[in-house]
Amino acid sequence: MAKLAISLRIEVPAWKKALKAPAKTLGAAAKAALKAGAIDLKEPVEIALLLSCDQEVRTLNKLWRGPDKPTNVLSFPALPEASPPGGPVFLGDVVLALETLEREAKQQDKSFEAHAAHLVVHGVLHLLGFDHHKAAQAQQMERLERDVMAGLGYPDPYREG
Repeated sequence: MAKLAISLRIEVPAWKKALKAPAKTLGAAAKAALKAGAIDLKEPVEIALLLSCDQEVRTLNKLWRGPDKPTNVLSFPALPEASPPGGPVFLGDVVLALETLEREAKQQDKSFEAHAAHLVVHGVLHLLGFDHHKAAQAQQMERLERDVMAGLGYPDPYREG
């Protein structure tokens, strides 16, 4: 399995209150997603994980995807030329919106930690090329997410409560 380096940037100090150990918790989720989704990836890889807020995610969402609203997670796969020669393969960026995650976790009766870990798994799988626009793709991606979350000791992310 490929070795994973994570560049973690916490833009909103409230993330440190919401998660006791963001680097450890979210790093484990990213590594587990990479292992589950990258069967043939052998070279070292890197991702950037940005812990942000609704305002920033809304701006990014509008700029890159069109909807003028925040969302829970955005993934930005990197272009091949983003990787330095001889360095790790840069897979891309995963951005989480604090307020949206807090709201969703409460509405869905989930722990914030489990919800944040799930969205990192979801985002990393997108960086690896997984998608959910078609039913078959969604089933495959959700199965991987459930397996990864179970392996990390979290409940099924698609079951509320």
